[in-house]
Amino acid sequence: MLMSLSASTSADTISAVSLEAITVTAVKQGADLAGSAISGSQISMGEVERNRIQSIKNISDVMPNIFVPDYGSHMTSTIYVRGIGTRIDQPAIGLTIDNVPILCKENFDFNVFDIADAELLRGPQSTLFGRNTMGGMMSINTLSPMNYQGLRILAEYGSHNSIKAGASYYFKPSRSFGAMAGVQLSKTDGSFTNQFNGKKTDHEKHASGRLKAMWRVSDRVMLSNVLMLNVSREGGYPYENTETALIAYNDTCFYRRTNLIDGITVSADLGRANLWSTTSYQYINDNMTLDQDFTTLPYFTLTQARKEHAVTQDIVVKSKSPQRYSWLAGLFGFYRRYRMSAPVTFKDTGISELIESHRNEANPDYPITWDERSFLLGSDFTSPSWGVALYHESKLELTHWVLSAGLRVDYEHARLNFRSETHTGYTTWERATGEAYRHSLIDIDDSGSLDKDFVQVLPCFSAMYRPGSDSRWNIYGSIRKGSKSGGFNTQMFSDVLEQRLMNKMGIGSRYKVDEIVGYKPEKAWNYELGGHYRSLSGKFTADASVFYMDCRDRQLTIFPDGTTTGRVMTNAGKTRSIGAELSATLIPLDGMRLSASYGYCNAKFVDYNDGKQDHKGHYVPYSPSHTLWIEASKSFPINSAAVRAISISANLRGAGEIWWNEANTMRQPFYAQLGANATIEGKHYSLELWGQNITGTKFNTFYFVSIGHEFLQRGRGRMLGATLRLNLL
Repeated sequence: MLMSLSASTSADTISAVSLEAITVTAVKQGADLAGSAISGSQISMGEVERNRIQSIKNISDVMPNIFVPDYGSHMTSTIYVRGIGTRIDQPAIGLTIDNVPILCKENFDFNVFDIADAELLRGPQSTLFGRNTMGGMMSINTLSPMNYQGLRILAEYGSHNSIKAGASYYFKPSRSFGAMAGVQLSKTDGSFTNQFNGKKTDHEKHASGRLKAMWRVSDRVMLSNVLMLNVSREGGYPYENTETALIAYNDTCFYRRTNLIDGITVSADLGRANLWSTTSYQYINDNMTLDQDFTTLPYFTLTQARKEHAVTQDIVVKSKSPQRYSWLAGLFGFYRRYRMSAPVTFKDTGISELIESHRNEANPDYPITWDERSFLLGSDFTSPSWGVALYHESKLELTHWVLSAGLRVDYEHARLNFRSETHTGYTTWERATGEAYRHSLIDIDDSGSLDKDFVQVLPCFSAMYRPGSDSRWNIYGSIRKGSKSGGFNTQMFSDVLEQRLMNKMGIGSRYKVDEIVGYKPEKAWNYELGGHYRSLSGKFTADASVFYMDCRDRQLTIFPDGTTTGRVMTNAGKTRSIGAELSATLIPLDGMRLSASYGYCNAKFVDYNDGKQDHKGHYVPYSPSHTLWIEASKSFPINSAAVRAISISANLRGAGEIWWNEANTMRQPFYAQLGANATIEGKHYSLELWGQNITGTKFNTFYFVSIGHEFLQRGRGRMLGATLRLNLL
């Protein structure tokens, strides 16, 4: 059986051994979460494989107070932690894969195979990790060729004709060099049907490849490089009309993405200090095409096609331990640039109901008819942005206390170059005579640039009490400030252009571009008390925390008033989150493991009035009040040449309640899903039979309103399957 190969050496010591497994996340925070003044969770390779975790959506509910709803497509990477989250633009948590920070939120959700371990730090991590880590920081590390050599083969089949196959080869030709190459392919026919054409909406095809090399240049220098390529072709967006209880729309919906990520990490022993440098390049080319009204009528469609290039550089210098006073200093910089085309095509019903009818109601004596039954609202953008940050943390260890303080100064510049155009026309008729009164051409071609500068000062403070340096337990308190970057609402330009068009016809009002398109950073202070316990035998562990988060300039995704086509990010006043987290693991017998985690979050508006209603005291939408995970597993050794062990496990995951709107009139009650698996393990293989949502629990994962219609997406139903893993040395 392949065992977990998580790094076990201290992140504070650079040596020929520890250089193999160290990660930048562990460098900054410390490898031992139980000895840190922070609320965090780790899952091993065994847990990853047993629960079929290959992306951030699979981690939802497994760790306290993290919720990643599965809806839309792989472009949709919405993450909620402690009541913090957003559906578009900037992410709520940071994500690194093999030390590479993933900048683009739309790039978060892709299959990562051979995961060695995953870690989540909850609460703001902005002092050390910077932009968009206000809700937390997640790091995923893949298997190291320095720790494992051999051929791994995976084959899987599940419900809805879901197929997955992959192979990865790890080799170490010398003591100082190791490498791997792997590929994984997957497909599914999908489980939701579009009743308009009888086809599955959520069909998917994915291909992932990874090359990883690690070279111990000397006893003092280690170099590693990882290259990841992912290709996705999928349908998605199985949105059900709440009035008809049907998924039925006439125009095509799909999402296509190709992304490439390359990162190189250099670790060096400088004598009195250690240095780490991570440099990355990231590329994404994607296309989202939607029937944006999601009805069987021809209203309008949206295509959002983007190409983005980004580079990052992070340099960390840290004093060696053990010593009474230790410090860390870093420099981070990034540059990203994307080019996007986002045209909205108005069709017959959209022209009739959203343009002609509004104009004719305003002036019934001189009605209009459009020249054509389809026309384009074109929007094109380029957006270069860059940022630089300096950060530092000091730590002082006393007899029973560990005190730390840190500060980050972050500067970011964002620019948006835009062009919006439409070329169409209409005829005005005189109702009294029935004759054409006038023909009008509409030629709009607007362009311009918007610039925004953001400066953030992000401190953190913590104090931890422990009876001794090797104590089994500790308690801590911390104060941390976090931020989420500001930006531009590119999806609003079609509405800006539509309002400009309507204004030319003498109705409606024009949006002010600089006001409706830009939004400010979101900021939060997090106050936390917690503790960790580890038994001497290692058979029982427990972690607990309580927190209060005060969030200002809260970023919320809303749909503007009326029958508009876009979404807008707005800074919606203040919110506060009060909550608690608890996780525990017990090993009562050899081969038996019991684990549980629970998160509670009460997130409410303190100050938010949308102009129609005062939402003070209402729950923040989309963030669950409770998350729950319970798992029990037992392994039975078998003295046989063919079978070494049989293991069984069962789990229960739950989330809710979730309010779907700011008015708190729609909600998803708490729901739970049952999972189980049974595995036969041999010397070089394992065969697992598994089930997810075995009881077929019905629940909703998403809700929204478009042109006056309400839509939701159902959660996935029962899934059954089998997974074969071969581990050939």
